[in-house]
Amino acid sequence: MNSFFDVCTLQGLKAGEHYTYNAQSNIITLFNGSTILLKDLEQYPSDPNFDELGSLEITGAFVDEVNQITEKAWNIVRSRIRYKLDDYSLIPKMLGTCNPDKGFIYQNFYKPFKDGTLDNDKAFIQALVTDNPFISEYYIENLKSLDKISKERLLYGNWEYNNNDLALIEYDAISDLYTNEHAKSGNLYITADIARYGADTSVICIWNGFKCEQIIVRSKENVKEIADLIKGLASVKAIPMSRIVVDSDGVGGGVADILACKNFINNSKALKGNYVNLKSECYYMLSEKINKREIYVKCDDIEIRKKLNEELEYVWRHNPDKDTKLAVMPKEKVKEKLGRSPDISDALMMRMYFELNSQDFFVI
Repeated sequence: MNSFFDVCTLQGLKAGEHYTYNAQSNIITLFNGSTILLKDLEQYPSDPNFDELGSLEITGAFVDEVNQITEKAWNIVRSRIRYKLDDYSLIPKMLGTCNPDKGFIYQNFYKPFKDGTLDNDKAFIQALVTDNPFISEYYIENLKSLDKISKERLLYGNWEYNNNDLALIEYDAISDLYTNEHAKSGNLYITADIARYGADTSVICIWNGFKCEQIIVRSKENVKEIADLIKGLASVKAIPMSRIVVDSDGVGGGVADILACKNFINNSKALKGNYVNLKSECYYMLSEKINKREIYVKCDDIEIRKKLNEELEYVWRHNPDKDTKLAVMPKEKVKEKLGRSPDISDALMMRMYFELNSQDFFVI
């Protein structure tokens, strides 16, 4: 609002004469009859589907700090752009601005822009602080003094960095995953995250100690097909069923039943430490090992690498300020950020199940 009032002053527009602002309704009415509606796009539990916006009719939309809203909020606002479009031969347009972030804006705009695959009905414009001829030199000097990640994002506009104090895994440690060939070899294992309701993908990881030597991704395959695939891999690799673990939430339980292997139940009780559930315990342990460069992932598929990197960057602490057991951000929240399920990182995380069950694991 301060910026709006400043711009009005610069353009010679006077409050009460050229525009009025109703602080109670959050509506700005201009002298030509146009109106600006100020809306809060926070996703509240009482209105998860943004029904409050259902009857909204607008001609265009601008979302500031768009990285702080969900993709659902963005799409619903976009669907409300319908008011008097035909009367004035207008093409619906929506503008979003933000600092670099790894959410749906990265997925839908920056990444396709960088890869040269951005849809014709979208545009991405990189704007750096140095592009502003009116910016204070002291502001730029302040940015130069920030920590490495903040400086990369806010000064250099680097979208490949993620500044979040909640993140459990270091950015550089994720990048090192694919070169940590010194990670220890050992027993062979299979970990598998099974697709739910046909929307997600099934991911199977084959391990040699702490080296993930193969990642297999499948979609639209039924329980028996996935079970047969895992059984075949186990036979070729000579991996016993006691060293195979399958995510048993949802349809994954059927795969585990067919194989008679280990079951991984995300919300089951933690095995060793002060964690809200088994999934959180395993993710904390995986994060520590990745940060120590003790995990190696062999993967030449660039798309799988990108997805895994994105998923690991969203392994966040959940409710850190509350006096409760340690937890990671729930899958539904991660899906809101990524626009998909973190299936690859979940399959990687389950490798820690065997460490928690090993006889030589101690809690100090």
